[in-house]
Amino acid sequence: MPAPRDPQREQLELFHALPGEMPARDVQDLMAYPFFSLAKNRRTVPIDFRAGPVTVRVEGTAEHGLATIWDADILIWAASQIVEARDAGLRSSRLMAATPHEILRFVGRGTSLRDYQRLKAALDRLQSTSVATSIRQPHARRLHRFSWINEWKERADGQGRPLGVELILPDWFYAGVMEDSLVLTIDADYFRLTGGIERWLYRLVRKHAGWQPEGWRFEFAHLHRKSGSLARFADFACDLRRIVARQPLPGYALSILRSRRGPEVLAFRPVPSTAPLRPGGSFGDGAWPVDSW
Repeated sequence: MPAPRDPQREQLELFHALPGEMPARDVQDLMAYPFFSLAKNRRTVPIDFRAGPVTVRVEGTAEHGLATIWDADILIWAASQIVEARDAGLRSSRLMAATPHEILRFVGRGTSLRDYQRLKAALDRLQSTSVATSIRQPHARRLHRFSWINEWKERADGQGRPLGVELILPDWFYAGVMEDSLVLTIDADYFRLTGGIERWLYRLVRKHAGWQPEGWRFEFAHLHRKSGSLARFADFACDLRRIVARQPLPGYALSILRSRRGPEVLAFRPVPSTAPLRPGGSFGDGAWPVDSW
């Protein structure tokens, strides 16, 4: 019996991942709002963020949980590929093909069997996570609903030998990547960050501070709301203080501003970074999450 037709796949031209090193790119909307779980264990409690006209609702399944900030590395890889192709005058597509080795090397992971298994689990979480948002919708009351990956599958040749994976990205994500003003280059050392809050904080800082000499600042309470974290505010504030003490964010210096009666404020400004702009190579196993890769 022939395989059933897939109209969506038939309308898309397969884009094979480009070889070689390239800068890592991230989508500003994903950097500014709470789209991912920051927890190292499986989270099934939805993210429900509202601020003015902006709505972000993220739900996961009991089996897989919400996609995590570590799973988002796959989307950074995809955005980097699409932008590289666009800048080279090549045609890209929401239907992408790559080997697990190419993805893992780009995001600084190992290439052991365990790493391949974690990659597959991350793809499952991205596919099973449901997002509803008003961002980039012309009418604030209308929500765009999608999963981070519409579908994915493992590829094999006629003899059953593995060829890699194929995945289909949602329109919302692809449109954001194709709009040049919505994409930022991030430091390759981002992939070395192992804590969920510090990864989220780097992306937020990179989005808001950019390379402005005076930097930017946020009250702790605002950061807590914007993170979507389930941690108590007191615990979240302790994590921020520890991050400031360690100064782990590549390219940025953090400080805490305190007044006698006012709230604590996190300030950040850009500083020269010696980190490579291009990813590549393994950064070691690190303290990766139990349920993430």
